[in-house]
Formats: sequence, structure tokens, C-alpha cells
Amino acid sequence: MTVPPHPLVAAARDLASRVLAPLAEEVDRDGVPVSSVEALKRSGLLGISAPVADGGSAAPAPVARETAEILAGACCSTWFVQTQHHTPVATLARSGLPVRERLLGPLARGELLSGVAYAQLRAHPRVPVRVTRERGGWRFDGTVPWYTGWGLNDVMLLAGVTDADEALFAFTEAREQPGLRPSPPMRLAALTASRTVSLELDGLWLPDDAVALRTPYASWAVTDRPKNTNASPAVFGITATAIGLLEDDPSAGDTAAALRARLDEVRRQAYELADHPVPTERIEERLECKTRAYDVMRAATTAAVVAGGGRAMDLRSPAQRLAREGMFLLVQGQTAEVRAAHLGSLGSPPRPGPRSHPRPGRLSR
Repeated sequence: MTVPPHPLVAAARDLASRVLAPLAEEVDRDGVPVSSVEALKRSGLLGISAPVADGGSAAPAPVARETAEILAGACCSTWFVQTQHHTPVATLARSGLPVRERLLGPLARGELLSGVAYAQLRAHPRVPVRVTRERGGWRFDGTVPWYTGWGLNDVMLLAGVTDADEALFAFTEAREQPGLRPSPPMRLAALTASRTVSLELDGLWLPDDAVALRTPYASWAVTDRPKNTNASPAVFGITATAIGLLEDDPSAGDTAAALRARLDEVRRQAYELADHPVPTERIEERLECKTRAYDVMRAATTAAVVAGGGRAMDLRSPAQRLAREGMFLLVQGQTAEVRAAHLGSLGSPPRPGPRSHPRPGRLSR
């Protein structure tokens, strides 16, 4: 008997096949449209991990991962915009501060879409965004180097470091306002469609009731560190879609089968590690598995380009888009630790293959 998929997995597949995949090349050229965001809001996927009491689904981790794979494999740009939303939801779900009552329900129900502006915290001890106490609230100054979903998000979760070396997270509207100025949209080699900008903060003032989290930086860093040592479901989504292109090509069947077996194995191991009850343990294994996931993704997207031949260079070809999206995922959420592990893997000598023997006869010089 075939077990029906979880309703949210079914919703992700429907959204991917009906909206995201048919528009993926157009979105890659022209940007994520508001219509795709509205479809996401209606799908129920924005509250996938939010508490049921607040309008979410509290779905288990395997369901959240599978839906991420489906969305990323259909249109990585749209996946990237919506994946920002889940950190604000999780932050509010754990918060006991007043902003929880105001925002968690609308975010969980998909009435609002949130972005995030906190990756700069990982530059510590540098402080790209400084937060200081002012007028019964908080003043933000500095630069957010990357902010995704500008013009699509309703609100953002903004973070900086206080003079007491605390990480402070607060919500504000995702729009230009006094003390907050966006750059022009960045032109990127991949995912330009995600509407990514930098933000200049010059005295942005937010009230106390906008704060969602205030904690010693060291405490925040301990919980943040393991997150990016795990392989991203998006990597597996891109890989699976590239393999699907190969499976549709009669000349690439053997390659597709070999890559599918590699994907299944590394995916299984990655999710076993992600489900380990102590996220700060087995870090080296997580990093090794993450780099192998990158290896399989790179092989699959390269194979899709090779199988497509000259046609793969056309901007209407999904093969070239997948290859560029895969390149983006190599550095998405990258930390110094992840970078060092990946470079170490790339610099390792290849495994020896079968020895070749020269044919008898004249040797060329």
C-alpha cells in the first residue's frame, strides 16, 4: 500500500509543479514575482514549523526538509526568499517577549513574509552592526552586507551587537525608513532573482517592544555554530532535479543511476546527523558529509550541462541555471569553519584510479 505524502509535502509538490518550476527560467532572468510570494503565503508552507496554537503546523523535521528540497529543486530563487522566513518564526516561537503576540500568528499563517538581517553577527569580534541604548529603545548603526527579499518581505528580523557584547534581534518593517537605506539590487552570478541588497543603518531606532531576543553573544554563537555544519536540503533538491534531467536523456542513464545512488547515500547520512540529539557533537562528521553533498551536487549539475551540450548554454536551459544555483549553494550560509573544511576537501589528492598502461609502439614526445 502506498502511504500518502504529508499534506505539506503534497502542497509543496503542487506549488512546485504548478507555479515554481514552469516559471523558473523566467524568474531567474526577471526576479521572483509577487505572485509567487502570494502563492507561497496561501500554501501553508510558511508556518510549517510554527506552533499549532499560533496558526502553524508544527511539522516534524523530515517534512520540513522534504518541502525545502522540493521548493529548491523547482526554483532556488523562490526557495531562498522563503527560507529566510523560518528563522524569524523559530525565534518568535522561543521568545517570551511582547513582539511574539504581535507577529508570530501573522507569520505562521502566511499573512506576512519576513526576511532576516543577522549573518553579520558571524563576523564577531568585528561588529558590522552596533546596537546602543537610546530613548527607551535601541539604535542600530552599521552595514548589513546581505539582505534577501527586498520589496517582497513585509518585515525583517534585524540583529546587531550591543556594548555589553550581547546579540540583540528586533523586528522592523522591510522598507526604506529613517536610519535604514537599501542599496540597489545586487547583480549576482546566481540568484539575482532573490532581490538581494545591502542595508546601511544610520541611527535606525526601534522600540523595546520590537525586540525578540537579547542574549550574550557567546551563548548565541554556541547555538548558531552547528547549524551550518549540516548539509542543506536545498543541495539535495538541486541535485535531484539535475539527475532528473539526466534520467530524461537516454544517453545519460548510467550516469544518472550512479549519481542517484550517491545522492541517496549522502542524503541518508546527512539527515541522520541532523537528527542527532546533541547538535554540537559530531561536527567533523557533519562537515565531511556536507562536503560530499557538495561533491555530488557539483557532479550532477556538471553532468546535466555536459549532457545538454551547446544547448545547455542557452539561458532558457534548466541545466545552466541549476549549475549556477549549485555554485551559489557552495557559499550560502558559509562560515569560516565550513570554508576551511570544504577547501581542505577540494585540496585533497584524488583517490587513485586504475593504472593505465601505454600501448606498445612508438611513444610520442
